Amino acid sequence: MQVKSTLARSAVAVLAAAAVVMLGAPTALASDGAVHGRVGDNVGTVGYQLNLDSGGDHITKLFSLKLSDGSTLRLYCVQITVGMRTDVDMVERPWSKYPAANSPFERNSAKINWVLHHGYPGVALDVLGSALAKSGVKVHDGISEREAIAATQAAVWHFSDGVNLNLTKPLAEYGTADAGADVAALYGYLTGDENQGIAQQPKPTLNIAAEKTEGAAGTKIGPFSVATSGDITSLTTELPNGVKVTDAEGKELKTADVKDGSKLFVDVPAGTQPGNGSFSLKVTGELDTGRLFVANNYASLPAQSLIVAASEKTRVTAKAAVTWTEAGDPATSVAPRTPAPSTPGGAQSGGGGLANTGVDAAVPFTIGGLLLGGGGALMLLINRRRSRA
Repeated sequence: MQVKSTLARSAVAVLAAAAVVMLGAPTALASDGAVHGRVGDNVGTVGYQLNLDSGGDHITKLFSLKLSDGSTLRLYCVQITVGMRTDVDMVERPWSKYPAANSPFERNSAKINWVLHHGYPGVALDVLGSALAKSGVKVHDGISEREAIAATQAAVWHFSDGVNLNLTKPLAEYGTADAGADVAALYGYLTGDENQGIAQQPKPTLNIAAEKTEGAAGTKIGPFSVATSGDITSLTTELPNGVKVTDAEGKELKTADVKDGSKLFVDVPAGTQPGNGSFSLKVTGELDTGRLFVANNYASLPAQSLIVAASEKTRVTAKAAVTWTEAGDPATSVAPRTPAPSTPGGAQSGGGGLANTGVDAAVPFTIGGLLLGGGGALMLLINRRRSRA
């Protein structure tokens, strides 16, 4: 999706910053733009088979969902009464689009998210055992993977379907008394008073607001204000020798110097030939835990809904462009450069192509990108130029 913002009011125009937002891998998208994939046949990790107070016994499993870009997510089910299917597309939907009307999922979604963030595999087995011990929950020789999967899935079902684990006899298959006690203990922790819920998390963002993006040699162009909800992991430049990214005092900035709220300038030394350039920031963030996947065309072909059990690190990139003239010369447009193809992993090589768009120089505007779970790319390339009547 490409977005362009244009505000024209006078003969004064400014070349604006440009931002490119991409993920580290291609996005798997359904026809409506949503991420999609399919549950793998005989793929996943099985936990214990459980007894529930609602009757019957139920197999627990940490499922694998393969997206069409080849990446894989691990998920638990959140519809115990609907059968799992491996022959339908599962499409990401917001919590508000859960397909079962009047389900406990709607009112308990934040508590389910807490279970996912504090259960397995969101928390490693050894860390989970330590967390339980600190909470006064007794387990036997730590928590095994089968115990952790069974207890986490049971806790999810408790909130998504209103069913309870049979604490008297948790396991519906052969297993040691210690294993049953551990499953019950972890289940009690995940559904207990400490579970205050975690709201659906906002998508990690990276925005660059440009007040001024052109100037003359011998000046600092900017500021560029950085706003992000992630961790900045890279600052790279495509600038001629001597032109640097600095703070307001002229100190050259490194990656570690840039954070949410930073103001960046492009310092162009006197005598620099007219030209243009850019700098890029990369941010990493967590996204996947709690994402809901629902069967495409659920009304005609129902399939068990799934929810992502563990997050993955993902990144977003923003690129800002500048142009400059010789000292004392009027700001004139610089011939745009042809953008280079995007490189794998979201970074863009070469110079960014800059389309000229007249905008009001008095109105600063913000550019940036919203990271979409598991994939997606937003490209935003906007130029402003200043011309003299």
